[in-house]
Amino acid sequence: MTNQQQNDFSKWYIDTIQKADLMDYTPVRGCIAFKPDGFEIWEHIQEEMNRRFKETGHRNAYFPMLIPESFFQKEKDHIEGFAPELPWVTEAAGEKLEERLALRPTSETMIGHLYSDWIKSYRDLPVLINQWANVFRWEKKTLPFIRTSEFLWQEGHTAHVDEEEARQETMQMLNIYKEVVEELLAIPVYDGQKTPSERFAGAVDTYSIEAMMKDGKAVQAGTSHYLGTKFAEAFDIKYLNKENKHQHVHTTSWGTSTRLIGSVIMVHGDEQGLVLPPRVAPTQVVLIPVGPWKKNPAIMEKLDELYAALKAKGVRVRLDDSDQSPGYKFNEWELKGVPVRIELGPRDLENNQALLKARDEADKVSVDIPNLMERIEEELTTMQTRLLEKARAFRDENSHTNVDSLEQLKQHLTDSTEKGEIPGWVLAGWCGDDACEENVKNETKFTTRNIPFNPPAEKSTCINCGKESKHTVWFGRAY
Repeated sequence: MTNQQQNDFSKWYIDTIQKADLMDYTPVRGCIAFKPDGFEIWEHIQEEMNRRFKETGHRNAYFPMLIPESFFQKEKDHIEGFAPELPWVTEAAGEKLEERLALRPTSETMIGHLYSDWIKSYRDLPVLINQWANVFRWEKKTLPFIRTSEFLWQEGHTAHVDEEEARQETMQMLNIYKEVVEELLAIPVYDGQKTPSERFAGAVDTYSIEAMMKDGKAVQAGTSHYLGTKFAEAFDIKYLNKENKHQHVHTTSWGTSTRLIGSVIMVHGDEQGLVLPPRVAPTQVVLIPVGPWKKNPAIMEKLDELYAALKAKGVRVRLDDSDQSPGYKFNEWELKGVPVRIELGPRDLENNQALLKARDEADKVSVDIPNLMERIEEELTTMQTRLLEKARAFRDENSHTNVDSLEQLKQHLTDSTEKGEIPGWVLAGWCGDDACEENVKNETKFTTRNIPFNPPAEKSTCINCGKESKHTVWFGRAY
């Protein structure tokens, strides 16, 4: 972490996203406007997700934003989970509505209602649908991108003939999320199962990928839910099987949101601003003429030639020929997190070289102009890998496996504060009792992140009560 990040991480984060021109506040509490650079990060996430969804047979559709109140009453766990966060429409065209309409917090209920009409036979299954949409959850405490009253996301909703197929779908989508977040965003994650108290309202089982930010807090970066037949029974989604018997379908849902944008910033950013992984950066390369370049047309001719060559290769490139000073431009593009900067001045041109600066590296390097295209493409690839490795090293360094009791956790928190270090996460045993999980939360503000599929160690005793553990769990503070 940088000094500014250590002193006040939230202030650093908000200052960074505003200076980088990613978003703006609006008059509606908790609702932000996405500026083009901010939205383009989301577009690149969408493109990668869509590609993988479609490769696995899913198709996009769209469902209404307004959901009748009666739909929520059909699945009691679901309404109890979302009721405190629901905004309601009660009046339209000057008249009071007969039934209140909720702005969707998620779409299981609307989709369940429609699937009951769409699905009649085993021949109609599986149904593999995803939608890109906005959703509303009236949060008490908001943070741009990470937690807002309105946010953008995708939500997949599938229906299957049996539990085995539905569970395969649930895990397949979790694996896709893990691959996209690690390979596109260069954010390492722990994948695993949520504890019962943390699972999605109405789900049988919830699985998640969890990412560590630079302040040590967790972001739930994606979730995938096996819903069993709960929503099918609530909305009467049945199909006629091959034996001519009616059966309830088994359903899943899964989602990721624009909190991934915030995660990219919090994982990779530094004192100078954003550090964007090349694969998701709105601008991957910026070309900047330096020195008395206006008196030397050959400089712009060479940069125009390089610009055209990069565009032809599909590289997202900008040429900054504004009147600002080189120093101003360097700072501005570093703040925006552009992965690669190329500088070209009269002396560089004489030597048939250009200067290359990677956003996450301290030094500039001279590159022969004939080799520049190849070197830029190489740097974009190596930087992507380098950022993932750096983030993984940071996460592993702050993932603690030597905390086995609540007293040790409290001491760990005290020691971290005294040393000016982040507490990170702890791997600990849990007996499975909700009361133990709740007590850890009340005493330390550490919540269970997930029960990892591949923990770095196995824990034999519960962190709270000391009894034999049923699960090895990641605990940490979370956004």
